[in-house]
Amino acid sequence: MTSANGLASASAPPPRLIATDLDGTLLRDDKTVSARTIAALAAAEKAGIDVFFVTGRPARWMDVVRDHVHGHGLVICGNGAAVVDLHGDEGGHVFVKVLPLERTDALDVISLLRAAAPGTSFAVERTGGIHHEPGYPPLTFDPASSVAPAEKLLARDADAAGQPVLKLLAHHPELSPDDFLALARASVGDRASITRSSPTALLEISGPGVSKAGTLALCCAERGVAPAEVVAFGDMPNDVEMLSWAGTSYAMGNAHPLAVAAASGRTVANNEDGVAVVIEQILKAL
Repeated sequence: MTSANGLASASAPPPRLIATDLDGTLLRDDKTVSARTIAALAAAEKAGIDVFFVTGRPARWMDVVRDHVHGHGLVICGNGAAVVDLHGDEGGHVFVKVLPLERTDALDVISLLRAAAPGTSFAVERTGGIHHEPGYPPLTFDPASSVAPAEKLLARDADAAGQPVLKLLAHHPELSPDDFLALARASVGDRASITRSSPTALLEISGPGVSKAGTLALCCAERGVAPAEVVAFGDMPNDVEMLSWAGTSYAMGNAHPLAVAAASGRTVANNEDGVAVVIEQILKAL
């Protein structure tokens, strides 16, 4: 077990890649990146350690860290559904890799969840934006491209049908977040990957086998980086696979119990710059 001093066992290889979640992990609760964290990320890159942001956020929500992706410019979005180059387009982004949720699987999941949890409402996250049902709680800062029943949003002739589906979002107004997650996983089985990162009963549903860990593993393999050379940070159930896969991993001081159980170590909370605390100690030990 490692702790917030950032030091793993003496036999562990020096880290070559840092993978960190954003909300509740790298970002403070006000959704900013602290000056201390900005400095730590830049120092890691200067020391030759790649930094990958691995998040459930869509690409259009990545401006907060655009200036802090050094060198490679790549981020993993949508819980592993997309690899995005934030430096690949002037003022925008480019999708490098997409691991979509296929239309038939999405429709199966919707049918199963409607039966298992009546009252569930859905949103469809595509590469070009979000589309949701009339009863789905909207975000004022991210208006829907279209509003209609989920089956219509996923129709073959839907306006955005040419855009891959990165994930479904399923919201329930009454169930607790963890109960909704357990019910959905039991009901859907291996038809899709289901997780959550919100404090509300909001599930994130990706293609079968798609996760932060799986896509991070692909990016690491392309660079010849072994799991033992990766240090990962996270705080919620959608980080569990990544925390388990990485050679060294840290759950934040504010982390969900599932993230704590999956990680090999613990650092302080996001509002106390827990990621920066560990990176600083890693660099001191090099």
